[in-house]
Amino acid sequence: EVQLVESGGGLVQAGGSLRLSCAASGITFDDYAIGWFRQAPGLEREGVSCFAGSIGDTDYADSVKGRFTISTDNAKNTVYLQMNSLKPEDTAVYYCAAARGYYDCSAYARFDYHYWGRGTQVTVSS
Repeated sequence: EVQLVESGGGLVQAGGSLRLSCAASGITFDDYAIGWFRQAPGLEREGVSCFAGSIGDTDYADSVKGRFTISTDNAKNTVYLQMNSLKPEDTAVYYCAAARGYYDCSAYARFDYHYWGRGTQVTVSS
């Protein structure tokens, strides 16, 4: 059974940092692209970042470039999203998702994601 479990969300002041984790079971990163998405109330879900395990490709939304960093710990089968210089507009529920058979992050927001986590809330106060 495939499971993705996010953690690390919370309440932080603007300018602060959080590190989100996506612990995966039942998959190996070599065969999947892992995407981070977020959804704020009343807004559509948007892609935030991607990691493609087969070649180690990464990508980021323009809104988070230079502030967020995606990384992995293969021994723990976990993908991290380090979020620095957080802004109130980063407030959202953050989800990780796994897409099989994608070997780079080109157009990652449009991948067919087979598995999703339940999300973790990130709230940035001004």
